Amino acid sequence: MGSGTAVVVGGTGFLGRHICAALTARGNDVVAVARRPGPPVEGAHVVQLDAARGSLGDLVAVLKDADLVVSAAGDVWADDEARMAAAHVTAVDRLLDAMARLPHRPRLVHLGSVHEYGPVPDGVRVAEDRPAAPVSVHGRTKLAGTQAVLRSVCEGRVDGCVLRVVNACGPGTPEYSFVGRLAARLRARTGDTPLDLTVADDRRDYIDARDVAEAVDLAARAPVTGRIINIGRGTATGMRQIADLLVRASGIAPHLVRESGGTVRGRGAGWTCVDNTLAHRLLGWAPRVPLETSLRDTWTASAVPFGAGDPGTADAAHAGH
Repeated sequence: MGSGTAVVVGGTGFLGRHICAALTARGNDVVAVARRPGPPVEGAHVVQLDAARGSLGDLVAVLKDADLVVSAAGDVWADDEARMAAAHVTAVDRLLDAMARLPHRPRLVHLGSVHEYGPVPDGVRVAEDRPAAPVSVHGRTKLAGTQAVLRSVCEGRVDGCVLRVVNACGPGTPEYSFVGRLAARLRARTGDTPLDLTVADDRRDYIDARDVAEAVDLAARAPVTGRIINIGRGTATGMRQIADLLVRASGIAPHLVRESGGTVRGRGAGWTCVDNTLAHRLLGWAPRVPLETSLRDTWTASAVPFGAGDPGTADAAHAGH
């Protein structure tokens, strides 16, 4: 899509804001749908509507002029199954129902989560044909949303695809993620008192939010339907290295940060890494923002509130946990 109307559900969240910016830059009229009030999204018209609990008629009305619909809403990682199901299953089902009632068929790009795969052995770059076996509430509910989208495509109700996104960072990384929380702690450090950090011995695939937004833009225009496509850097980086890069970006003297290792791994799995070959082949996409640049920009942007609203997609929400 080079022009037209794009509706981004979850448009005030972390990834949603970057997606809105990318689509606006391409010349789209962008509508950002948010569950709760929040700061404006530059270049977009914000509509407050809860896709899971609001009126289906109101949702149809928001979508009536859409050429593209981006399903980017989600909730923070939590063990509350009802809350996760509302955000990742009910909201998606209702979005699909609303799209099916339109007199035309907008393109749909749905953001899934790498944690839909479930635990993966260390060293494996997981491809899209790997059977999904999530163990967390978050992964299970995200997978249910993905499956609903694929069923609707198979039934001819919608035209679209799923981007299965890894952990994300970059400007606006939320404070409930590992990277965002670490940036906040570094900013709050004062005087000569060292900051004590405990970092798990995990290795994770991280992608910049702006690269995710570019993938959404490319998927919106690609002749690809009914497919799951991995969006990730394709390399697993140690959490200690990520912490070190962020500390370096902060300019804080290394001796003022004391780091210890953690043997307890993050929720779900200690290793995430995807094979992004399909994204190269079907979308012409490749990650462009180096991890060091992404973390430096995360630090710079952390001095200024990026905006609050929907938490955003799965991996924006639990990056690095």
